[in-house]
Amino acid sequence: MKLYRLGSVSWQDSQLLYHALPRLGREGVILCSPATTYVCIGYFQDVGQEVDVEFCRRQGIPVFRREVGGGAVYLDGEQLFFQLVIHRDNPLVPAGKLAFYRKFLQAPIESYRALGIPAEYRPVNDIIANQRKVSGCGAAQIGDYYVLVGNLIVDFNYEMMARVLKVPDEKFRDKVYKTIYENLSTVKREIEPVPPREELWSLMAKKFVEMLGPMEVQATVDEEWRAKTDELATQFLTDEWLYQKRRPGAGREVTIRAGVQVKRKMHKAPGGLIRATTKVQDGVLTAVSLSGDFFFYPEEKLAALEAALEGVPEAEAEAAIARFYKEHGIESPGVTPADFGRVLA
Repeated sequence: MKLYRLGSVSWQDSQLLYHALPRLGREGVILCSPATTYVCIGYFQDVGQEVDVEFCRRQGIPVFRREVGGGAVYLDGEQLFFQLVIHRDNPLVPAGKLAFYRKFLQAPIESYRALGIPAEYRPVNDIIANQRKVSGCGAAQIGDYYVLVGNLIVDFNYEMMARVLKVPDEKFRDKVYKTIYENLSTVKREIEPVPPREELWSLMAKKFVEMLGPMEVQATVDEEWRAKTDELATQFLTDEWLYQKRRPGAGREVTIRAGVQVKRKMHKAPGGLIRATTKVQDGVLTAVSLSGDFFFYPEEKLAALEAALEGVPEAEAEAAIARFYKEHGIESPGVTPADFGRVLA
C-alpha cells in the first residue's frame, strides 16, 4: 500500500482520484485538498432537491455526485482530505461497516487529539469534539475495494454552505446557517494558532502509518492513474451522471384517478434522510424511487431493492425490505427496513 501525499489538486482530482484507484486494483491512502471550491452530493441524493444548482452555476461553483453516500457539502482548500482505498479481503478490514468506521477513523481522530482537540468517534460516521462535528466522513464499496473518505476541517465557510443548499425560503436558510454553525466546528475554532498546513499533512500521514503500517510515499499521480482518472471524468463530470437520481419534491400525494396515487414522503432516520416517490395502484406499489443522504451497501443494490418492491402491497413493504436485506446481505448503518417502510406505507 502507498501513501499518496498530493497536497493541492484540482477540484475534479480531489474526487476522481479515489474513484480511479480501486478501478486499477490498487490500495492506498490519498492526502489532498481541492485548489478551488465546489459542492459535492452523496451517491443516493437527488441534486435538484438538495442543492440550488442554478445559484451554483451563476457563481461558477461546480457540483459533483460522488459514489459515496451521505449528504451535500461545500468543499474548498481549507479542508484536508483523507481517502483510504483498501481491498475488502485485506486482513486489516474488520467485519461490518460500523466496525470499519470505528477502526479506520482512528487516524484522523488521533490527528485531532495530537492538536489538543478532544475528538471521538460517534456512530454512524461522525468525528466530534466538544459536542460538535469536526469531520465529514463516508464509506463506499467500489468493486472489491472499500473506500473511506473524510477531512480535517481547518476552516469552513458556513455562509456559503447554507447558501448552496436548496431551501424553501430565506428564513429557513437562516435557521440552516445557525444550525450548521452551532453543530460543526473547525481546527481554527478549537485551537489557536492553527499549525502550518505542512505540519497538518505530516500529522495525518504519521497517524495513518501508525494504523496501517509502513507505506511508500508518492507525491505525484502516475501515468496509469492519470489515464483512469481522465477516463472517469468523461462520465462523472456530465449532467447525465449528476441528475441520475433527479425526482420531484417530497411530501405530497397526487391522485391520478380512483385507486392510483403518486406519493412523496420523507423520513429522518438516525443514519440519514430518506426520500421516497412511489406510484400506488389499489394499495400496491407499482413504482418506487428512493433517495437521500443515507449509506447503503452494496450501493448498486438500492436499484434492485426499488425493483423488488414493485408489486408489493404497501402494508407489506417493511417485511419485503427485511427479506431483501437478509437475502442480499445489505448493510445500511443507522437505517433499518422499518425506516424505509415508513416512507413506503
